[in-house]
Amino acid sequence: MGGDRRQQFVDLHREGCFLLPNAWDAGSARVLESAGFPAVATTSAGIAFSLGRPDHDFFADHGPQARLDRTTMLDRVREIVAAVDVPVSADLEEGFGTSPEDVAATISLAVAAGAAGGNIEDFTGSRARPLHDQALAVERIRAARAAVDSSGEPFVLVGRTDALIVGGTLTDAVDRANAYLAAGADCAFVPGAADPATIGTLVRELTGPLNVVMGLTGGTLSVAALRDLGVRRVTVGGSIARAMYHHLRRAARELAEHGTFAYADTQLSQSDLNDLFRRP
Repeated sequence: MGGDRRQQFVDLHREGCFLLPNAWDAGSARVLESAGFPAVATTSAGIAFSLGRPDHDFFADHGPQARLDRTTMLDRVREIVAAVDVPVSADLEEGFGTSPEDVAATISLAVAAGAAGGNIEDFTGSRARPLHDQALAVERIRAARAAVDSSGEPFVLVGRTDALIVGGTLTDAVDRANAYLAAGADCAFVPGAADPATIGTLVRELTGPLNVVMGLTGGTLSVAALRDLGVRRVTVGGSIARAMYHHLRRAARELAEHGTFAYADTQLSQSDLNDLFRRP
């Protein structure tokens, strides 16, 4: 990805509010780009599901060997970057390692893959200790910032705290997000913040831009409402991918249980898809 696209992505975070939808492969990224979005992000969940693997979750639930490795994930990021002409932000999970050095290496590889940004989360995968100690989490963000600076490329580093979705308090989330911003993150991401009161508190108390994720449970807040609350960036996580798999499973059940083809009534035509995916 050229420096111009990377800089465009940096500039999107300076003011206002924008929606950054999440793709899982080249085709989904092209569809999102065609809708006019100024940038797309990846979804680690959608990428994992597309490869028949579980999403990054508590390791004890499915074993650490089931998760996607860094190389596989970044190969998909590279494919998505090559498929579109807009900036791509990469879901880099917890950085594919515990140490700050692991995180720095992941960021460097993401920059080399063409990503214009990426998020690093503080989730550990352990139910006994779901978040990294805050001091270590800060060092991990600081190492990521150093890797970005060493690359010399524009890149939006996002510090994500999963405090709210593992049972922590809003105060915990604010403290961690602000610590990550102070350590060099350009934007804070707090999944689990989905109501106006929580989001409003975050906007007021954070020292940098806020990303929220919508669409995970439907929800009633619109982008316009989030803009009014002061949110800078809105993502949708794996929700589009999960909606697609819902339709796939419904089609499969109709075929297997009824032998009918009503699912095909809402399909896109071959010519529409060919036109969409045909490169000039």
